[in-house]
Amino acid sequence: MNVLIIDSQGGGIGKQLIPAVREARPEAVITAVGTNTVATSAMLKAGADHAATGENAVVVNCRGADVILGPIGIVIADALFGEITPGMALAVAQSGARRILIPVNHCDNIVVGTRDLSMGELIREAVGELPA
Repeated sequence: MNVLIIDSQGGGIGKQLIPAVREARPEAVITAVGTNTVATSAMLKAGADHAATGENAVVVNCRGADVILGPIGIVIADALFGEITPGMALAVAQSGARRILIPVNHCDNIVVGTRDLSMGELIREAVGELPA
């Protein structure tokens, strides 16, 4: 299974997702794509098999992913303080992969109907949605 984890800013969500995915699905090949080098570096240090940075990396890696994990902002153009370009959001949205999105209420994007969970609880729920 090819798992693509996309994150921005400091890569905090991605660096928590990687060990959780590794534990739940040790056979998974994890590719981390950061919108900037800080996020990419954090996810690589967390144990990603492959890593890349930027819009083209998101576009290319969305093509071969079976599952895409990340904060909900990865499907919203200009989200995450402007780090998600329209091209990135479109690539994630049009990918044939299963998208598992973490409902983070930031940057004027509020997801109603979600429970107030800690990031650790959200990570566990996200990883629980990985296909067997």
